[in-house]
Amino acid sequence: MRSPLINQFSTIFVGTIFATLFACNMKKQTKDTSETKEQQLHKIDSLLQDAAYAESMASTLNAAYYKGIGEAVPQFISATEETDTIKVSKKEDRIATNLAGFYALECGVELLSDESKETPIIWLQRIAAQSLDSTSNLLLNRFANATWKAGQPFRAIERIKRSSFIGASHLSDEEVAKDEVQIKNAAVKLLFSMQDVLEAPTEEQMKYLKILMQDTSYAKDMAAWMDASYYAGMNEQAPPFLIKEDDTATLTKKVKSIKIATSIAGFYGLECGLNYLVTITGKLPSEILQAIIDGELSAENEQLLSRFANATWKAGQPFIGLSRITREIFTPFYFLSESDRKKDLMQVKAAAEKLLKDL
Repeated sequence: MRSPLINQFSTIFVGTIFATLFACNMKKQTKDTSETKEQQLHKIDSLLQDAAYAESMASTLNAAYYKGIGEAVPQFISATEETDTIKVSKKEDRIATNLAGFYALECGVELLSDESKETPIIWLQRIAAQSLDSTSNLLLNRFANATWKAGQPFRAIERIKRSSFIGASHLSDEEVAKDEVQIKNAAVKLLFSMQDVLEAPTEEQMKYLKILMQDTSYAKDMAAWMDASYYAGMNEQAPPFLIKEDDTATLTKKVKSIKIATSIAGFYGLECGLNYLVTITGKLPSEILQAIIDGELSAENEQLLSRFANATWKAGQPFIGLSRITREIFTPFYFLSESDRKKDLMQVKAAAEKLLKDL
């Protein structure tokens, strides 16, 4: 018969073994989860750079749009559109190419203002002074990455195959810095343009911002400023933004690329918003995607993703035609109706369903 002391020792010894095994198992699970998260993020990177996948995703989102408005889904790309080309304005294309940072700033600042209950001007001042906290800076960088991505297939579908067309969390410090510079440059210009409403309440500032957003002349000025600031940042002399010949000059583009670019904005909005949520929560991409599909995401995060989709949609509009920014729907998220906000979220959910299946 064992003594109580031996029994006590055995219990402690066995308990220690189990505790050690449990700790090792938890450490292994944590490691496995981390590896799986990276595997999923790298898989998303590969899908981002796949032109065939871009066409498939664009077709899915195009179908979701028509189903959402209760209309029959037309063929996405016809046989003739596979090879057809179209002439677009060189001037408008150049303007559109340089506006991504502005639309990223507009959507990001409006979100920060809404969450903090501070005016947009206060946030513009912080950005211009480079005094943002790290979380706000991360958010704005993700918006900049989203709007940049949205413009690439409009320029040429081949551009999505480049090494920098990946999730923002995998970008080099140099590439991340480029996004930060775009946001800061846009903030400096916009802050100067909004001097008349510096002390006004948020509602008045948003109305003023809406006027600027829908002004094609202002779009041209902002694009020229962003272009010049880019060269200044590299200590280079900026070439003329536009020359007289650009007023009538055209570029030849593939119809197929433009159709894909027009329909895929929601995917880039989802991907960049997802990357942000993965970064700040540490959750698996698949876990967040499932929550989006099941409607279990918080209202705050649903709104976040809707804003990302809205930002990528905006970035594409001037590529389709600069006059599209004059429409009433081209407005700060602040003024969008509930039905219009749901359209953005519907695109996000459709993209999430497809992306989760393909992971």
